[in-house]
Amino acid sequence: MYRSHNCGELRTSHINTEVTLSGWVQKSRDKGFIVWVDLRDRYGITQLVFDEERTEKSLIAQAQKLGREFVIQVQGKVIERASKNSNIRTGDIEILVSKLEILNESILPPFTIEDETDGGEELRMKYRYLDIRRNPVKDNLIFRAKVTQEVRNYLSSDGFIEVETPYLIKSTPEGARDFVVPSRMNEGQFYALPQSPQTFKQLLMVGGMDKYFQIVKCFRDEDLRADRQPEFTQIDCEMAFVEQEDILNAFEGLTRHLLKEVNGVEIDEFPRISYDEAMQRYGNDKPDIRFGMEFGELNAVAQHKEFNVFNSAELVVGIAVPGGNNYTRKDIDKLINWVRRPQVGALGMVYSRCNEDGTYKSSVDKFYDQDDLAKWAEITGAKPGDLVCVLSGDANKVRAQLSALRMELAERLGLRDPKEFAPLWVLDFPLLELDEETNHYHAMHHPFTSPKPGQMELLDTNPGAVKANAYDLVLNGNEIGGGSIRIHDKETQAIMFKHLGFTPEDAKAQFGFLMDAFEYGAPPHGGLAFGLDRLVAILGGQETIRDFIAFPKNNSGRDVMIDAPAPIDDAQLTELSLKLNLKS
Repeated sequence: MYRSHNCGELRTSHINTEVTLSGWVQKSRDKGFIVWVDLRDRYGITQLVFDEERTEKSLIAQAQKLGREFVIQVQGKVIERASKNSNIRTGDIEILVSKLEILNESILPPFTIEDETDGGEELRMKYRYLDIRRNPVKDNLIFRAKVTQEVRNYLSSDGFIEVETPYLIKSTPEGARDFVVPSRMNEGQFYALPQSPQTFKQLLMVGGMDKYFQIVKCFRDEDLRADRQPEFTQIDCEMAFVEQEDILNAFEGLTRHLLKEVNGVEIDEFPRISYDEAMQRYGNDKPDIRFGMEFGELNAVAQHKEFNVFNSAELVVGIAVPGGNNYTRKDIDKLINWVRRPQVGALGMVYSRCNEDGTYKSSVDKFYDQDDLAKWAEITGAKPGDLVCVLSGDANKVRAQLSALRMELAERLGLRDPKEFAPLWVLDFPLLELDEETNHYHAMHHPFTSPKPGQMELLDTNPGAVKANAYDLVLNGNEIGGGSIRIHDKETQAIMFKHLGFTPEDAKAQFGFLMDAFEYGAPPHGGLAFGLDRLVAILGGQETIRDFIAFPKNNSGRDVMIDAPAPIDDAQLTELSLKLNLKS
């Protein structure tokens, strides 16, 4: 028996109990006549003591040779600790060791295995198996397991059936780039790794499964960022014989359950706004509604003077920064430089101070009087003591720029409390998006999303105006889930493919299996997929997903621990009928 107890469970009630513990040496303190060793496992830390009055000299000598991260087993008696440590759960006791066995030695780790480590991110990713021993990462993985278990419990109790779908599928031209896998047995042909189980879950609805879910790995070969990995996990769900309202209610229920069981938070309201309203009020389709600073459109009160910057703009729009009148000119100049960065792309920023005495002082006083500036304050909701920040230009670009500024200011002002949760449904997305480079439309979600009832005929006359029967669930400014009511008949699906530029032959080659299935009595159906990595991070009070993934990849899509991706040898290439044309 390697252990009778773990390193986090012993208390004063165990005093005088003989125990066996195993774990890693966190650190040791050698005073010559007495040695203390902190023994760590997943559950906590227990202090071991070896002293010359009660311990054999040979055992003390053995303890003095222990290094950090040695794996050891000890036997001994639980005794009361003379100098108690209130920072750990076992801080009232220690183990008077009577037997020590080194199970495995360790070389000196490249960084300290402590909550506050001296290892940089890339170094810790290279030695991820060591990083997982640290409490912040270990606790995040345990937290993820708890969230996943609650998801399974809730959906299973609601009648959902967990079904696995294939990982080796067919490449399709929609969405992000696929990861492809060569087939040895089918020369010159390739599988693709799924970007989602979309068509398979629809086929399960055709098959009568009625309520399906799967916690599933998905793969997208796209550029990375802090909340994106080339492989990610979805909570994928689909339901038959449902309308949009049924799906919103079902997954509000799941979200409420997770917030209550995982975070101890009860949520009453799930507000709903349209995509168009979200863009108008917040400048993006996943707004953080934990704070205000809603957009105020100022064209009507800013384009009547001789200020050509505003007069030539498609949109003049501002936000009120609470307490912003306290900013110095230097502070405001830093904000102007911030919005001018290439990542934001604004040409500049106009501002107006809302003084406590009801007067205003702006950077464009030459053009606008007190009545004008009072209207700016009224439209943006600014109060005395606030600062109105105004951007102008092309409508789509300036909304994105002001949205970025809104989020940056909220971060600086401490308005994004990670312990506060504000969910929001965004509805009625455009069905199609126009690619400005190719001047062709593509599906905003995917080609199986149905248009809103009564809008199908608009596809021929005004395709950009067609709204989708689609919805996103937003939490704290992050999209955590999205879905739609699907097309479930062959004729409508064929019309959609035509408007997306598929020839009948292309549609048959790519999706003939789905079109054929629709001819065998496909029920009305729809679903939603949560991004599990992002959901777990937000529930855990963070927005970066990496520390909630056991073995993440870096910003270049590399696993620096196992050094992947990596070349394969010529024999493998030949077996797969592949030849690489590499230039030296």
